[in-house]
Amino acid sequence: MKKFKRLLSVLSSAALAAAMFTSCGTQAGNSGGSASDSPAGESKAGTSSEETVKVGLLHSLTGAMAISEKSVRDAEVLAIEEINASGGVLGKKIVYAEEDGASEPSTFATKAEKLIDSEKVATIFGCWTSSSRKAVKPIVEDYEALLWYPVQYEGMESSKNIVYTGAAPNQQIVPAIDYLIDKGYKKFFLLGSDYVFPRTANMIINAQVKNAGLEVVGEEYADMDQTDFAAIISKIEAAKPDVIVNTLNGTGNVSFFKQMNEKNYTSDSYMTMSFSIAEEEVATIGADILKGHMVSWNYYQTTEGEKNKAFVSAYKAKFGDSRVTSDPAEAAYDAVYLWADACTKANSFDPDKVIKAVESGEISFDAPEGKVTIQGDNHHLVKPVRIGQVGTDGLISEVYATDPVAPDPYLTTYKWAVDAGIQPLE
Repeated sequence: MKKFKRLLSVLSSAALAAAMFTSCGTQAGNSGGSASDSPAGESKAGTSSEETVKVGLLHSLTGAMAISEKSVRDAEVLAIEEINASGGVLGKKIVYAEEDGASEPSTFATKAEKLIDSEKVATIFGCWTSSSRKAVKPIVEDYEALLWYPVQYEGMESSKNIVYTGAAPNQQIVPAIDYLIDKGYKKFFLLGSDYVFPRTANMIINAQVKNAGLEVVGEEYADMDQTDFAAIISKIEAAKPDVIVNTLNGTGNVSFFKQMNEKNYTSDSYMTMSFSIAEEEVATIGADILKGHMVSWNYYQTTEGEKNKAFVSAYKAKFGDSRVTSDPAEAAYDAVYLWADACTKANSFDPDKVIKAVESGEISFDAPEGKVTIQGDNHHLVKPVRIGQVGTDGLISEVYATDPVAPDPYLTTYKWAVDAGIQPLE
């Protein structure tokens, strides 16, 4: 019996009981039949029937993060269906068991254990916030399972049981601040949600801004479910920053920008550089509110290339022409293809063997953002950086881009970061 199963047994039972009343249990995938029909097989993760292999999808379908995570889940489903249409993986069709993390890290942990221990999934695609990832991390490590994490994050982490397909801090945070400094911004106000990613990101930004001889004039955090930003806006007004560096997540972004708009503040009043606003959030908040503001990602719906045209077309064909793609959705889409490639090279769905294939450094995908490759020593992707600006049409246009950048999750190649002694937060 795994130690985390013993530690979480009571919590798991309570969560499963709640699921019976709320109908939030496992859902059958639409690709190859019901996920729950697959035979149990071995006791270890990575089992499959003669015709199918089961994977787990673990995202917030309810709660504060649902507005962001639904598109990530949808992109994973699209990739699964495309791979199945092309013959599947190792001759098997992919089916999926789906769980709702409900925007609560403890729920993510419980549901991850359920997917691994009860559903016997071969791998999990999931999480958004770093709090949810850190809750799931000891579960996948204890079970020797494998999580594919699709969102940019604060770095300071590397696990053999996680593949990080979003940006490391040197592929989003650091180049965004460098861009702002190059553009002449001198007074930075840091605003974030009160959890791991924003606080660690702001540790990095404080060190980077100080190293440049510039000033952080304010630093504020909001609860994940906070809707009243009046006090924070007053502090921004008093600090008079040149730019707001925004690491709010979920519904916090909606409340903050709408309340700024109510005061007639635009990007001309207070320019904002955001790390968790993509096309999906622009559609929710409104292009009229966000026009002119800046963001930092590795991909946009407007990214040029035939692969991206095909991805956008397929996504809209399946989920509706009004839907938009985004960086996290694209990174999630990539993750499914990268897993399939790793399974093919390993000639197995067993997580241990798939991890060995990942660590070969030979797993890559010709993705909508451009070719991405997993760096075997730290399980992060080599990928380009793109700074974007929100347009009146709700899309994001690239204003700056780099060649593919090797991941540096611990920022060991930046002297100012090493000197600052930046440490991971738990």
